[in-house]
Amino acid sequence: MIDFEKASVFKLSPCRVQDVLGSVGPLIIPGEDVVAAFKSVRDYVAFTNKRLIAVNVQGITGKKRDFTSLPYNKVQAFSVETAGTFDLDAELELWFSGLGKVRLEFKGSSDIVEISRLIAHHAL
Repeated sequence: MIDFEKASVFKLSPCRVQDVLGSVGPLIIPGEDVVAAFKSVRDYVAFTNKRLIAVNVQGITGKKRDFTSLPYNKVQAFSVETAGTFDLDAELELWFSGLGKVRLEFKGSSDIVEISRLIAHHAL
């Protein structure tokens, strides 16, 4: 499992959903759709209409991967910090029942408001 205790887990940039479907596609259940995807250098996250899937690429070759599934129905609270004039990064913090806090950082080009709307729609 990804160590979410780090100060910052990911520095994410938007990417095409098709870029992550080959990897997370086998995990998707009937009625679930990937609606947004974001990548860092090696790791990535996929937001579906039911959960957040965090993928930690491991090893030198990158063939070993750790998939962490975080269902929205386990979100107890969440916080969104939008990008500003000088601080161009946005942040999303989610508190999950039984797991604790998960923190994701997004580069300024990410639509953090839309992500927060997605989580609110499924968690509230």
